[in-house]
Amino acid sequence: MASGGSKTVATTLLLVNLIMYVIVAAIAGWALNYGVNETPYSLSGLTPPARLFPIYFPIGNLATGFFVIFSLITGVVGIATSLTGLQEVSRWNPASLLSAAASSIITWALTLLAMGLACKEISIGWRSASLRTMETLTIVLTGTQLLCTGAIHAGAKNASLERF
Repeated sequence: MASGGSKTVATTLLLVNLIMYVIVAAIAGWALNYGVNETPYSLSGLTPPARLFPIYFPIGNLATGFFVIFSLITGVVGIATSLTGLQEVSRWNPASLLSAAASSIITWALTLLAMGLACKEISIGWRSASLRTMETLTIVLTGTQLLCTGAIHAGAKNASLERF
């Protein structure tokens, strides 16, 4: 069975990505909760134009709001993709692998968007340690999700060739 290597690599990467996406979603959820709780106190003396964005993040810079929200979305979609991907890879037939590959590409695109916002936040400047952790995990997840997508695509190709 030539596709055993692809199955092992895909399963390992899906498990690693699942753990990292859970961490990213947890940190992003905490940052969003912190921003919501601290907004009334942080903006009490500012003028109305500063209140256009409903959440103010005192732990980061101007890109933090967008980065946190997109990281939370990416984390939740990544968790769902990893869980369903593990189920689909365990079946190892062409239809299930193509389904896992499609959702993996969507997750990679969202992770790439979050990575771009992380890079923007890094280039702007100061941020807290928890945001630096989330930025690092997002950048690493971009690479591992790409590898996972490639492994699933390779497995789908091998499974379809073995079937016919």
